[in-house]
Amino acid sequence: MNVRATEAEAARERPDSDAGDAGRSVAALIARARAAQRVFEFAGQDALDTAAAAAAWAVMEPARNRQLAELSVRDTGLDNADDKFRKNFRKTLGLLRDLHGQKTCGVIARDAATGIVEIARAVGVVAAVTPSTNPAATPLNKIVNALKCGNAVIVAPSPKGFSSCALLIEFIHEQFAKAGVPRDLVQMLPAPISKAATAELMRQADLVVATGSQANVRMAAASGTPAFGVGAGNVASIVTASADLHDAAHKIARSKTFDNATSCSSENSVVIEDAVYTPMLAELAACGGVLLDAAQKARLQAAMWVNGKLSDACTAKSAAAIARVAGLDEIAAREPAFLMVEESGFGSDYPFSGEKLAPVLTVYRAASFDAACDLVRGVYAYMGAGHSVGLHSTDPDQAVLAGSTLPVARVIVNQAHCLATGGNFDNGLPFSLSMGCGTWGRNNFSGNLNFHQYLNITRVAYPVEERVRELDDVLGDFFRRYGR
Repeated sequence: MNVRATEAEAARERPDSDAGDAGRSVAALIARARAAQRVFEFAGQDALDTAAAAAAWAVMEPARNRQLAELSVRDTGLDNADDKFRKNFRKTLGLLRDLHGQKTCGVIARDAATGIVEIARAVGVVAAVTPSTNPAATPLNKIVNALKCGNAVIVAPSPKGFSSCALLIEFIHEQFAKAGVPRDLVQMLPAPISKAATAELMRQADLVVATGSQANVRMAAASGTPAFGVGAGNVASIVTASADLHDAAHKIARSKTFDNATSCSSENSVVIEDAVYTPMLAELAACGGVLLDAAQKARLQAAMWVNGKLSDACTAKSAAAIARVAGLDEIAAREPAFLMVEESGFGSDYPFSGEKLAPVLTVYRAASFDAACDLVRGVYAYMGAGHSVGLHSTDPDQAVLAGSTLPVARVIVNQAHCLATGGNFDNGLPFSLSMGCGTWGRNNFSGNLNFHQYLNITRVAYPVEERVRELDDVLGDFFRRYGR
Protein backbone atom coordinates (compact mmCIF):
# COMPACT_ATOMS: atom_id res chain seq x y z
CA MET A 1 0.00 0.00 0.00
CA ASN A 2 1.18 3.51 -0.77
CA VAL A 3 2.66 5.00 2.42
CA ARG A 4 1.64 8.54 1.50
CA ALA A 5 -1.89 7.31 0.86
CA THR A 6 -2.04 5.71 4.30
CA GLU A 7 -0.69 8.85 5.96
CA ALA A 8 -3.14 11.05 4.07
CA GLU A 9 -6.08 8.85 5.08
CA ALA A 10 -4.99 8.94 8.70
CA ALA A 11 -4.72 12.71 8.53
CA ARG A 12 -8.22 12.98 7.08
CA GLU A 13 -9.57 10.96 10.02
CA ARG A 14 -8.20 13.53 12.49
CA PRO A 15 -10.79 16.23 13.15
CA ASP A 16 -8.25 19.03 12.78
CA SER A 17 -6.58 17.76 9.61
CA ASP A 18 -8.62 19.63 6.96
CA ALA A 19 -10.08 22.70 8.62
CA GLY A 20 -10.77 24.67 5.45
CA ASP A 21 -13.32 24.13 2.72
CA ALA A 22 -10.55 23.65 0.18
CA GLY A 23 -9.02 20.85 2.23
CA ARG A 24 -12.31 19.01 2.61
CA SER A 25 -13.23 19.40 -1.05
CA VAL A 26 -9.85 18.15 -2.22
CA ALA A 27 -9.87 15.29 0.30
CA ALA A 28 -13.14 14.03 -1.19
CA LEU A 29 -11.64 14.03 -4.71
CA ILE A 30 -8.51 12.29 -3.47
CA ALA A 31 -10.54 9.59 -1.69
CA ARG A 32 -12.49 8.76 -4.85
CA ALA A 33 -9.33 8.79 -6.93
CA ARG A 34 -7.54 6.43 -4.53
CA ALA A 35 -10.42 3.98 -4.46
CA ALA A 36 -10.44 3.76 -8.26
CA GLN A 37 -6.65 3.77 -8.62
CA ARG A 38 -6.02 0.89 -6.18
CA VAL A 39 -8.04 -1.46 -8.37
CA PHE A 40 -6.90 0.00 -11.68
CA GLU A 41 -3.19 -0.24 -10.82
CA PHE A 42 -3.33 -4.05 -10.79
CA ALA A 43 -5.81 -4.52 -13.65
CA GLY A 44 -3.09 -5.42 -16.14
CA GLN A 45 -1.44 -3.80 -19.14
CA ASP A 46 -4.47 -4.11 -21.40
CA ALA A 47 -6.63 -2.17 -18.93
CA LEU A 48 -4.01 0.56 -18.62
CA ASP A 49 -3.64 0.81 -22.39
CA THR A 50 -7.41 0.91 -22.88
CA ALA A 51 -7.82 3.78 -20.42
CA ALA A 52 -5.01 5.77 -22.05
CA ALA A 53 -6.46 5.17 -25.52
CA ALA A 54 -9.96 6.18 -24.41
CA ALA A 55 -8.64 9.48 -23.01
CA ALA A 56 -6.64 10.17 -26.17
CA TRP A 57 -9.54 9.49 -28.54
CA ALA A 58 -11.75 11.77 -26.48
CA VAL A 59 -9.83 14.69 -27.98
CA MET A 60 -8.46 13.32 -31.23
CA GLU A 61 -11.92 12.76 -32.75
CA PRO A 62 -12.22 15.78 -35.08
CA ALA A 63 -15.61 17.15 -33.97
CA ARG A 64 -14.67 17.04 -30.29
CA ASN A 65 -11.22 18.45 -31.03
CA ARG A 66 -12.73 21.39 -32.94
CA GLN A 67 -15.17 22.09 -30.12
CA LEU A 68 -12.34 22.11 -27.57
CA ALA A 69 -10.08 24.28 -29.72
CA GLU A 70 -12.75 26.92 -30.28
CA LEU A 71 -13.82 26.92 -26.63
CA SER A 72 -10.19 27.32 -25.54
CA VAL A 73 -9.75 30.43 -27.66
CA ARG A 74 -13.13 31.88 -26.71
CA ASP A 75 -12.65 31.52 -22.97
CA THR A 76 -8.94 32.32 -22.64
CA GLY A 77 -8.70 34.95 -25.37
CA LEU A 78 -5.40 33.36 -26.36
CA ASP A 79 -4.04 31.86 -29.58
CA ASN A 80 -6.10 30.70 -32.55
CA ALA A 81 -8.41 27.73 -32.93
CA ASP A 82 -6.82 26.20 -36.03
CA ASP A 83 -3.41 25.90 -34.37
CA LYS A 84 -5.04 24.61 -31.17
CA PHE A 85 -6.80 21.96 -33.26
CA ARG A 86 -3.52 20.88 -34.85
CA LYS A 87 -1.67 20.89 -31.54
CA ASN A 88 -4.33 18.82 -29.77
CA PHE A 89 -4.20 16.18 -32.50
CA ARG A 90 -0.50 15.99 -33.34
CA LYS A 91 0.77 16.14 -29.77
CA THR A 92 -1.60 13.36 -28.75
CA LEU A 93 -0.82 11.25 -31.82
CA GLY A 94 2.89 11.61 -31.08
CA LEU A 95 2.36 10.68 -27.44
CA LEU A 96 0.50 7.53 -28.50
CA ARG A 97 3.42 6.71 -30.79
CA ASP A 98 5.81 7.00 -27.86
CA LEU A 99 3.61 4.90 -25.57
CA HIS A 100 2.77 2.18 -28.09
CA GLY A 101 4.08 -1.17 -26.91
CA GLN A 102 5.66 0.24 -23.74
CA LYS A 103 5.23 -2.06 -20.75
CA THR A 104 4.27 -0.03 -17.70
CA CYS A 105 3.14 -2.61 -15.15
CA GLY A 106 4.54 -5.86 -13.83
CA VAL A 107 8.04 -7.06 -14.71
CA ILE A 108 9.54 -4.76 -17.33
CA ALA A 109 13.21 -5.87 -17.34
CA ARG A 110 15.43 -8.80 -16.29
CA ASP A 111 19.23 -8.72 -16.25
CA ALA A 112 20.75 -12.14 -15.63
CA ALA A 113 24.26 -10.70 -15.31
CA THR A 114 23.38 -8.40 -12.42
CA GLY A 115 20.52 -10.46 -10.99
CA ILE A 116 18.22 -7.43 -11.15
CA VAL A 117 14.54 -7.65 -12.04
CA GLU A 118 12.65 -4.37 -12.53
CA ILE A 119 8.95 -4.07 -11.76
CA ALA A 120 6.91 -1.04 -12.87
CA ARG A 121 4.71 0.41 -10.15
CA ALA A 122 2.20 3.25 -10.21
CA VAL A 123 2.87 6.43 -8.24
CA GLY A 124 -0.76 6.79 -7.07
CA VAL A 125 -2.75 10.00 -7.47
CA VAL A 126 -1.20 12.64 -9.71
CA ALA A 127 -1.92 16.36 -9.30
CA ALA A 128 -1.73 17.86 -12.79
CA VAL A 129 -1.33 21.65 -12.72
CA THR A 130 -1.95 23.09 -16.18
CA PRO A 131 -1.78 26.51 -17.90
CA SER A 132 -4.30 28.62 -19.78
CA THR A 133 -2.10 28.59 -22.89
CA ASN A 134 -2.86 24.91 -23.54
CA PRO A 135 -6.08 24.20 -21.64
CA ALA A 136 -6.74 20.93 -23.49
CA ALA A 137 -3.44 19.63 -24.88
CA THR A 138 -1.42 19.87 -21.66
CA PRO A 139 -3.94 18.23 -19.29
CA LEU A 140 -4.61 15.54 -21.87
CA ASN A 141 -0.89 14.77 -22.19
CA LYS A 142 -0.63 14.37 -18.43
CA ILE A 143 -3.82 12.33 -18.19
CA VAL A 144 -2.76 9.86 -20.89
CA ASN A 145 0.71 9.42 -19.36
CA ALA A 146 -0.75 8.95 -15.88
CA LEU A 147 -3.30 6.37 -17.01
CA LYS A 148 -0.75 4.44 -19.04
CA CYS A 149 1.19 3.94 -15.81
CA GLY A 150 -1.76 2.88 -13.65
CA ASN A 151 -2.38 6.17 -11.89
CA ALA A 152 -5.36 8.38 -11.18
CA VAL A 153 -5.09 12.08 -11.99
CA ILE A 154 -6.77 15.23 -10.71
CA VAL A 155 -6.33 18.33 -12.84
CA ALA A 156 -5.88 21.83 -11.42
CA PRO A 157 -6.53 24.00 -14.48
CA SER A 158 -5.93 27.71 -14.68
CA PRO A 159 -9.10 29.73 -13.97
CA LYS A 160 -9.24 30.84 -17.61
CA GLY A 161 -8.89 27.25 -18.80
CA PHE A 162 -11.55 25.82 -16.49
CA SER A 163 -14.37 25.42 -19.03
CA SER A 164 -12.06 23.82 -21.62
CA CYS A 165 -10.74 21.37 -19.05
CA ALA A 166 -14.25 20.57 -17.86
CA LEU A 167 -15.34 19.77 -21.42
CA LEU A 168 -12.20 17.70 -21.95
CA ILE A 169 -12.96 15.58 -18.90
CA GLU A 170 -16.61 15.27 -19.92
CA PHE A 171 -15.42 13.83 -23.25
CA ILE A 172 -12.99 11.50 -21.45
CA HIS A 173 -15.73 10.21 -19.15
CA GLU A 174 -17.91 9.48 -22.18
CA GLN A 175 -15.15 7.31 -23.63
CA PHE A 176 -14.53 5.70 -20.23
CA ALA A 177 -18.19 4.69 -20.06
CA LYS A 178 -17.89 2.94 -23.44
CA ALA A 179 -14.73 1.10 -22.39
CA GLY A 180 -15.73 0.28 -18.81
CA VAL A 181 -13.04 2.48 -17.25
CA PRO A 182 -13.78 3.98 -13.78
CA ARG A 183 -14.55 7.68 -14.21
CA ASP A 184 -12.94 8.62 -10.89
CA LEU A 185 -9.53 7.91 -12.40
CA VAL A 186 -9.75 11.36 -14.02
CA GLN A 187 -11.17 14.33 -12.10
CA MET A 188 -10.59 18.07 -11.78
CA LEU A 189 -10.87 20.70 -9.10
CA PRO A 190 -14.32 22.30 -8.92
CA ALA A 191 -14.98 25.93 -9.73
CA PRO A 192 -13.93 28.46 -8.72
CA ILE A 193 -10.30 27.45 -9.08
CA SER A 194 -8.33 28.94 -6.20
CA LYS A 195 -4.73 28.94 -5.05
CA ALA A 196 -5.87 27.36 -1.79
CA ALA A 197 -7.49 24.41 -3.57
CA THR A 198 -4.53 23.96 -5.90
CA ALA A 199 -2.13 24.03 -2.94
CA GLU A 200 -4.25 21.45 -1.10
CA LEU A 201 -4.29 19.19 -4.13
CA MET A 202 -0.53 19.41 -4.37
CA ARG A 203 -0.20 18.62 -0.66
CA GLN A 204 -2.53 15.61 -0.65
CA ALA A 205 -1.52 13.97 -3.95
CA ASP A 206 1.33 11.49 -4.38
CA LEU A 207 3.02 13.32 -7.28
CA VAL A 208 2.72 16.82 -8.72
CA VAL A 209 3.41 17.62 -12.37
CA ALA A 210 3.25 21.39 -12.79
CA THR A 211 3.32 23.24 -16.09
CA GLY A 212 2.74 26.96 -16.46
CA SER A 213 3.75 29.94 -14.39
CA GLN A 214 6.88 29.88 -12.29
CA ALA A 215 4.66 30.73 -9.30
CA ASN A 216 2.87 27.40 -9.75
CA VAL A 217 6.14 25.56 -10.22
CA ARG A 218 7.56 27.08 -7.01
CA MET A 219 4.35 26.24 -5.16
CA ALA A 220 4.66 22.64 -6.34
CA ALA A 221 8.26 22.44 -5.15
CA ALA A 222 7.23 23.79 -1.74
CA SER A 223 4.19 21.50 -1.37
CA GLY A 224 6.02 18.71 0.44
CA THR A 225 4.98 16.30 -2.33
CA PRO A 226 7.43 14.95 -4.93
CA ALA A 227 7.08 17.29 -7.91
CA PHE A 228 8.19 17.78 -11.48
CA GLY A 229 8.09 21.37 -12.67
CA VAL A 230 9.29 23.24 -15.71
CA GLY A 231 11.55 26.25 -16.15
CA ALA A 232 10.85 29.59 -17.76
CA GLY A 233 10.82 29.80 -21.53
CA ASN A 234 12.71 32.44 -23.49
CA VAL A 235 14.17 30.58 -26.42
CA ALA A 236 16.86 32.05 -28.64
CA SER A 237 17.90 30.68 -32.02
CA ILE A 238 21.34 31.20 -33.53
CA VAL A 239 21.72 31.64 -37.29
CA THR A 240 25.29 31.04 -38.39
CA ALA A 241 27.10 32.09 -41.54
CA SER A 242 26.83 28.54 -42.90
CA ALA A 243 23.06 28.29 -42.51
CA ASP A 244 20.56 27.88 -45.31
CA LEU A 245 19.01 31.30 -44.73
CA HIS A 246 15.84 30.67 -46.71
CA ASP A 247 15.16 27.46 -44.80
CA ALA A 248 16.07 29.01 -41.44
CA ALA A 249 13.81 32.01 -41.97
CA HIS A 250 10.80 29.91 -42.92
CA LYS A 251 11.26 27.61 -39.94
CA ILE A 252 11.72 30.49 -37.50
CA ALA A 253 8.67 32.26 -38.93
CA ARG A 254 6.58 29.11 -38.71
CA SER A 255 7.66 28.56 -35.12
CA LYS A 256 7.22 32.20 -34.12
CA THR A 257 3.68 32.48 -35.47
CA PHE A 258 2.30 29.09 -34.40
CA ASP A 259 -0.49 29.53 -31.83
CA ASN A 260 0.41 33.24 -31.64
CA ALA A 261 3.73 32.38 -29.98
CA THR A 262 2.27 31.19 -26.68
CA SER A 263 4.45 28.08 -26.58
CA CYS A 264 7.38 28.21 -24.16
CA SER A 265 9.36 26.80 -27.09
CA SER A 266 8.61 29.67 -29.47
CA GLU A 267 11.65 31.76 -30.37
CA ASN A 268 11.79 35.03 -28.49
CA SER A 269 15.13 36.06 -29.98
CA VAL A 270 17.22 35.32 -33.02
CA VAL A 271 20.98 35.86 -32.90
CA ILE A 272 22.41 36.29 -36.40
CA GLU A 273 26.07 36.18 -37.36
CA ASP A 274 27.23 39.48 -38.80
CA ALA A 275 28.27 37.96 -42.15
CA VAL A 276 24.66 37.03 -42.95
CA TYR A 277 22.77 39.61 -40.88
CA THR A 278 21.34 41.69 -43.71
CA PRO A 279 20.32 38.81 -46.00
CA MET A 280 18.78 36.94 -43.05
CA LEU A 281 16.67 39.98 -42.18
CA ALA A 282 15.55 40.08 -45.81
CA GLU A 283 14.55 36.40 -45.64
CA LEU A 284 12.59 37.01 -42.43
CA ALA A 285 10.87 39.97 -44.09
CA ALA A 286 9.95 37.73 -47.01
CA CYS A 287 8.24 35.45 -44.49
CA GLY A 288 6.05 38.29 -43.24
CA GLY A 289 8.26 39.81 -40.56
CA VAL A 290 8.26 43.60 -40.24
CA LEU A 291 11.28 45.29 -38.67
CA LEU A 292 10.38 48.32 -36.55
CA ASP A 293 12.49 51.44 -36.31
CA ALA A 294 13.61 52.88 -32.97
CA ALA A 295 10.54 55.08 -32.48
CA GLN A 296 8.16 52.27 -33.37
CA LYS A 297 10.04 49.93 -31.03
CA ALA A 298 9.59 52.39 -28.16
CA ARG A 299 5.83 52.58 -28.78
CA LEU A 300 5.60 48.80 -28.93
CA GLN A 301 7.51 48.46 -25.67
CA ALA A 302 5.16 50.88 -23.93
CA ALA A 303 2.17 48.88 -25.12
CA MET A 304 3.53 45.42 -24.32
CA TRP A 305 4.75 46.14 -20.79
CA VAL A 306 2.52 48.02 -18.38
CA ASN A 307 3.99 48.65 -14.93
CA GLY A 308 6.71 46.15 -15.74
CA LYS A 309 4.33 43.31 -16.63
CA LEU A 310 3.28 41.87 -19.97
CA SER A 311 -0.05 43.35 -21.03
CA ASP A 312 -3.02 41.07 -21.64
CA ALA A 313 -3.86 43.31 -24.59
CA CYS A 314 -0.78 42.02 -26.43
CA THR A 315 -0.30 38.51 -25.05
CA ALA A 316 -1.11 35.79 -27.59
CA LYS A 317 -2.59 38.26 -30.05
CA SER A 318 -1.78 38.52 -33.75
CA ALA A 319 1.03 40.82 -34.87
CA ALA A 320 -1.47 43.16 -36.53
CA ALA A 321 -3.58 43.37 -33.39
CA ILE A 322 -0.50 44.13 -31.28
CA ALA A 323 0.57 46.82 -33.72
CA ARG A 324 -2.84 48.46 -33.43
CA VAL A 325 -2.65 48.39 -29.62
CA ALA A 326 0.72 50.14 -29.91
CA GLY A 327 -0.75 52.79 -32.20
CA LEU A 328 1.27 51.52 -35.17
CA ASP A 329 -1.63 51.57 -37.61
CA GLU A 330 0.65 51.84 -40.63
CA ILE A 331 2.37 48.60 -39.56
CA ALA A 332 -0.93 46.87 -38.79
CA ALA A 333 -2.22 47.77 -42.26
CA ARG A 334 0.58 45.66 -43.74
CA GLU A 335 -0.88 42.58 -41.96
CA PRO A 336 2.49 41.40 -40.63
CA ALA A 337 2.98 37.77 -39.64
CA PHE A 338 5.31 38.88 -36.84
CA LEU A 339 7.08 42.01 -35.65
CA MET A 340 10.86 42.37 -35.27
CA VAL A 341 12.89 44.71 -33.07
CA GLU A 342 16.65 45.08 -32.98
CA GLU A 343 18.34 44.81 -29.60
CA SER A 344 21.89 44.87 -28.24
CA GLY A 345 21.46 44.29 -24.49
CA PHE A 346 19.71 41.95 -22.11
CA GLY A 347 18.25 42.07 -18.64
CA SER A 348 15.46 43.99 -16.94
CA ASP A 349 16.45 47.24 -18.67
CA TYR A 350 15.91 45.51 -22.01
CA PRO A 351 12.44 43.94 -21.78
CA PHE A 352 12.57 42.69 -25.36
CA SER A 353 15.33 40.31 -24.23
CA GLY A 354 12.76 38.34 -22.20
CA GLU A 355 9.81 36.09 -22.95
CA LYS A 356 7.03 37.89 -24.79
CA LEU A 357 4.26 35.31 -25.43
CA ALA A 358 3.49 37.15 -28.64
CA PRO A 359 4.63 37.13 -32.30
CA VAL A 360 7.39 39.65 -31.58
CA LEU A 361 10.95 38.57 -32.39
CA THR A 362 14.01 40.25 -30.91
CA VAL A 363 16.96 40.41 -33.31
CA TYR A 364 20.60 40.43 -32.20
CA ARG A 365 23.73 40.79 -34.33
CA ALA A 366 26.84 38.77 -33.38
CA ALA A 367 30.35 38.98 -34.82
CA SER A 368 30.88 35.21 -34.75
CA PHE A 369 29.44 31.93 -33.52
CA ASP A 370 31.33 32.30 -30.24
CA ALA A 371 29.95 35.82 -29.83
CA ALA A 372 26.46 34.51 -30.57
CA CYS A 373 26.85 31.92 -27.81
CA ASP A 374 28.01 34.63 -25.41
CA LEU A 375 24.90 36.66 -26.24
CA VAL A 376 22.67 33.65 -25.59
CA ARG A 377 24.37 33.10 -22.22
CA GLY A 378 23.62 36.68 -21.29
CA VAL A 379 19.99 36.44 -22.36
CA TYR A 380 19.52 33.17 -20.46
CA ALA A 381 21.18 34.58 -17.35
CA TYR A 382 18.25 37.00 -17.37
CA MET A 383 15.52 34.52 -18.38
CA GLY A 384 15.21 31.08 -19.94
CA ALA A 385 18.22 29.19 -18.59
CA GLY A 386 18.00 25.45 -19.06
CA HIS A 387 15.25 25.32 -21.67
CA SER A 388 16.56 25.06 -25.23
CA VAL A 389 18.44 26.84 -27.97
CA GLY A 390 17.81 26.72 -31.70
CA LEU A 391 20.71 26.42 -34.13
CA HIS A 392 20.62 26.93 -37.89
CA SER A 393 23.95 25.74 -39.22
CA THR A 394 25.51 23.16 -41.50
CA ASP A 395 28.43 22.60 -39.13
CA PRO A 396 27.61 19.62 -36.86
CA ASP A 397 30.44 20.50 -34.50
CA GLN A 398 28.71 23.77 -33.62
CA ALA A 399 25.67 21.88 -32.35
CA VAL A 400 27.81 19.75 -30.04
CA LEU A 401 29.74 22.82 -28.89
CA ALA A 402 26.49 24.64 -28.08
CA GLY A 403 25.24 21.59 -26.17
CA SER A 404 28.51 21.36 -24.27
CA THR A 405 28.80 25.00 -23.24
CA LEU A 406 25.37 26.68 -23.16
CA PRO A 407 23.02 26.30 -20.16
CA VAL A 408 20.38 24.36 -22.10
CA ALA A 409 18.80 20.92 -21.95
CA ARG A 410 18.12 20.75 -25.71
CA VAL A 411 19.81 22.00 -28.89
CA ILE A 412 17.32 22.03 -31.77
CA VAL A 413 19.21 21.88 -35.07
CA ASN A 414 17.72 23.19 -38.32
CA GLN A 415 14.10 22.76 -37.20
CA ALA A 416 11.06 24.89 -36.40
CA HIS A 417 11.85 25.21 -32.73
CA CYS A 418 8.43 25.30 -31.07
CA LEU A 419 7.28 22.29 -33.10
CA ALA A 420 10.44 20.29 -32.47
CA THR A 421 11.34 20.87 -28.82
CA GLY A 422 8.36 18.99 -27.45
CA GLY A 423 8.95 16.09 -29.83
CA ASN A 424 8.08 15.80 -33.50
CA PHE A 425 7.73 13.07 -36.07
CA ASP A 426 11.08 14.02 -37.62
CA ASN A 427 13.18 13.96 -34.44
CA GLY A 428 13.72 11.56 -31.56
CA LEU A 429 12.61 13.70 -28.63
CA PRO A 430 9.61 12.37 -26.67
CA PHE A 431 6.33 14.13 -27.38
CA SER A 432 5.57 16.39 -24.44
CA LEU A 433 4.19 19.78 -23.49
CA SER A 434 6.35 19.99 -20.36
CA MET A 435 10.09 20.43 -20.83
CA GLY A 436 12.45 20.03 -17.89
CA CYS A 437 15.21 22.63 -17.67
CA GLY A 438 17.64 20.91 -15.33
CA THR A 439 19.36 22.69 -12.49
CA TRP A 440 19.92 25.69 -14.78
CA GLY A 441 16.16 26.30 -14.66
CA ARG A 442 15.84 25.07 -11.04
CA ASN A 443 14.22 21.79 -12.15
CA ASN A 444 15.03 18.27 -10.98
CA PHE A 445 15.07 16.82 -14.49
CA SER A 446 16.32 17.97 -17.87
CA GLY A 447 14.33 15.85 -20.31
CA ASN A 448 10.90 16.05 -21.87
CA LEU A 449 8.33 14.96 -19.29
CA ASN A 450 7.02 11.58 -20.39
CA PHE A 451 5.65 8.36 -18.96
CA HIS A 452 8.86 7.50 -17.09
CA GLN A 453 8.15 10.32 -14.63
CA TYR A 454 4.79 8.74 -13.79
CA LEU A 455 6.27 5.41 -12.63
CA ASN A 456 8.01 3.99 -9.61
CA ILE A 457 10.43 1.14 -10.29
CA THR A 458 10.86 -1.66 -7.76
CA ARG A 459 14.10 -3.62 -8.17
CA VAL A 460 14.45 -7.21 -7.05
CA ALA A 461 18.08 -8.15 -6.42
CA TYR A 462 19.00 -11.84 -6.67
CA PRO A 463 22.45 -13.09 -5.61
CA VAL A 464 25.03 -13.48 -8.37
CA GLU A 465 28.57 -14.81 -8.40
CA GLU A 466 30.77 -12.50 -6.34
CA ARG A 467 33.03 -10.29 -8.42
CA VAL A 468 35.56 -8.36 -6.31
CA ARG A 469 37.97 -6.19 -8.29
CA GLU A 470 41.65 -5.91 -7.43
CA LEU A 471 42.79 -2.49 -6.21
CA ASP A 472 45.09 -2.02 -9.20
CA ASP A 473 42.17 -2.69 -11.54
CA VAL A 474 40.34 0.40 -10.34
CA LEU A 475 43.19 2.69 -9.21
CA GLY A 476 46.06 1.46 -11.37
CA ASP A 477 45.98 4.43 -13.74
CA PHE A 478 46.06 6.88 -10.81
CA PHE A 479 48.97 5.00 -9.21
CA ARG A 480 50.97 4.98 -12.44
CA ARG A 481 50.58 8.74 -12.85
CA TYR A 482 50.88 9.92 -9.26
CA GLY A 483 52.23 7.03 -7.22
CA ARG A 484 50.76 5.39 -4.19
